[in-house]
Amino acid sequence: MASTSAHSEGAELGRYLRARRTRTSPGHVGLTVGPGIRRTPGLRREELATLAGISIDYYVRLERGKETRPSPAVLDSLARALLLDDQEHQHLRELAARAARYVPEPPLAPSRTVRPNLRLLLESLRPNPAYVISRSMDLLAWNPGGLALYAGLEDWPAKHRNLARYIFLHPAARDLFSDWDRQITACVARLRAIAGTAPDAPDLTNLVGELLLKSHDFARLWERYEVTGRKPAQKTFQHPRVGTLTLTSQSLQIEGTPGQRIGVYTAEPGSPDHDALLLLDMAGPQPAPAARPAPFGGTRGQGLSEAP
Repeated sequence: MASTSAHSEGAELGRYLRARRTRTSPGHVGLTVGPGIRRTPGLRREELATLAGISIDYYVRLERGKETRPSPAVLDSLARALLLDDQEHQHLRELAARAARYVPEPPLAPSRTVRPNLRLLLESLRPNPAYVISRSMDLLAWNPGGLALYAGLEDWPAKHRNLARYIFLHPAARDLFSDWDRQITACVARLRAIAGTAPDAPDLTNLVGELLLKSHDFARLWERYEVTGRKPAQKTFQHPRVGTLTLTSQSLQIEGTPGQRIGVYTAEPGSPDHDALLLLDMAGPQPAPAARPAPFGGTRGQGLSEAP
């Protein structure tokens, strides 16, 4: 069992190296490409090994998951050769640590229980849309604007309300976000980063498996293995009830409850965007018309709520 686990972790490290290698242009790392057709997208294995100063055989073993204990110096060399940024470099270190079994046993699944004081905090943030979210992007609790902002999300039962599921599978999401392509790229990068260091966590594997099956866009982005989620400080929503509004987003880790975060959207008081937030907060989520059944059936609520 131990060797199987080690091989699985090494395979994840190899998948990440292969994904980054095939997405690194020879020209970007200073290599001159000769005439003829290159059958390999990005860098060849021997090119990356040479740039990193390691043997080709050793690199091939790394990529195939057969070598699971690369030294910090080797990881740093590979990161430089692949032009990884700080977040991508750190992800590479974390995958190597798991492959070498330097990390303790996997932690328990994150709690889905939202403490009463946090639900009071969401209420105090009104009219600013706010919610508590899990590491796999399940909505665990929300105030009226926090749910109403994502048009149509209230159509789904509370246990299915997940922002990744919403952005890829809900028909209203493409109209809500004018930069939908950017939003889905950041979403997948975040899930990739988390899943890479907790590959067997049920909350993540169940969500990823569902989205791989149901969304071609998710499958395409998942294969790219990007882990840098560059979320814009501001988001523009084309909301069907209050029109266009641009909000500043903030995400805060919750102390004492690993895996949970608070998401908040704000607008300058007195601005048209803030007026739109007031309207959303007063109205709360809008039930779907009776003639249009919700995709998952229909529990809907208003006011401060918590997913079961």
